[in-house]
Amino acid sequence: MPDRGRGLDRLRELGAGVSRISERWVPDAWVICMALTATALLLSIAGAGAGVEEALLAWGNGVWSLLALAMQFTIAMVAAHACVVSRPVYRALDRLAALPDPGRPLQAVLLAGLFSLAAAYLNWAICLVACALFLPFIVRRNPRADVRVLIASSYLGIGTLWHGGLSASAPLILATPGNPLLSPASGAPLVSRLYPVTETLFSAFNLGYIAIVSAVALACIMALHPRKGAVSLSPEQVEAILPKPPADEPDADSPAGALDGLRVWVWLAALLLGYPLLHSLVTRGFGSTWTINAYNTVFLLAALLLHGRPLPFLRACRDGVDAAWGIILQFPFYAGIFGLMQDAHLGRWLAELFASFSTPGTFPLAVYVYSAVMNLFVPSGGSKWLIEAPFLLPAASALGVSPVTTLLAYAYGDSTTNLIQPFFAIPILSIARMRFGEVVGYTFLVAAVCFVVSALAMLLIPLDL
Repeated sequence: MPDRGRGLDRLRELGAGVSRISERWVPDAWVICMALTATALLLSIAGAGAGVEEALLAWGNGVWSLLALAMQFTIAMVAAHACVVSRPVYRALDRLAALPDPGRPLQAVLLAGLFSLAAAYLNWAICLVACALFLPFIVRRNPRADVRVLIASSYLGIGTLWHGGLSASAPLILATPGNPLLSPASGAPLVSRLYPVTETLFSAFNLGYIAIVSAVALACIMALHPRKGAVSLSPEQVEAILPKPPADEPDADSPAGALDGLRVWVWLAALLLGYPLLHSLVTRGFGSTWTINAYNTVFLLAALLLHGRPLPFLRACRDGVDAAWGIILQFPFYAGIFGLMQDAHLGRWLAELFASFSTPGTFPLAVYVYSAVMNLFVPSGGSKWLIEAPFLLPAASALGVSPVTTLLAYAYGDSTTNLIQPFFAIPILSIARMRFGEVVGYTFLVAAVCFVVSALAMLLIPLDL
């Protein structure tokens, strides 16, 4: 027992030490984005053989290519923020945050981690938004818990199991009729049939993997919580980041005020949003309907109904834009890297490089590592899969590795490096008003442990799933 205690103390000291280094040396998330851009440009020219002008034009062609996805991210953040600041959800989150014993900070870390894992299994967007907005409630109710570790724990879901969960982009693409891999606009199909989620997301291997990697990550972050010297926020800082419930509406003193207060506008908007969604669910089915757009529709519907009147809903959405500014600014720059992967042949070059060192037994590990590295440059699981699959699936076929095995290896790699990718940390860092460098020391150690577990899993994964 004493040896175990000393081991945990050394692990906590390591976490605190790495955190101190990262606070000093890791720059702002946008600066990291630009450093990744510079790296991608150099690799496109020096590795993939693109000319300087070709690389610059590829970046420029990509920069506005993901605006729809950027708007989806933004709406998700704004609508979810509007839900959380409504009175019913505000009270529910506050009660949930009060469950841990304030004198036992590990309970708060455990709650934040479990909340993150559950949300990520349901949907990646829910995880990003809900965990970011739940954090201030946990911090307020548990002042002895280290806020850096709480943020890292709230970040676990997106870095462990999301791409093995219900909203996993790549598996859902392979399960969708008419997807670009089965019915490409030109050329031969990359797969011979659809792969339903029963063969991918609900396979015994995937369910076992996400259970193990989630448990390991949760145990790791709890072990990293410092025994003393925890970093906390002052009551004033907590109050500044805490979502505010809407104020009572004053009585209307003009015709315009009376119109603004009518509930009929809320009910009309709810009908316009809700009926097409319900119609799609009935006629097309859950699998074809349940996309990020459907989730955003549900969030907007919930926000409208929770607030009940137009002005409180609009004010809540306006405040939510403050939390989404990082997404709005950074997404075009990551889309530029997407353009380099696609049009400057960087994605093909990296895939061929990894495949050249592979055997059938090590190919899943190579795909996992390749996907993890690519995720640092293009943090979009679905879009990145459509870039990588045209190179990975033929290589897998040549080595006798099944599409499902390749797909799962890709999905796991796409998750792990989210723990050290600042893009997905934007919502929670925006809410907490902290820098990525203040928390990446802890998430880096969790990512390292998850990488080891996942690498072992990739050496054991059946090649013919």
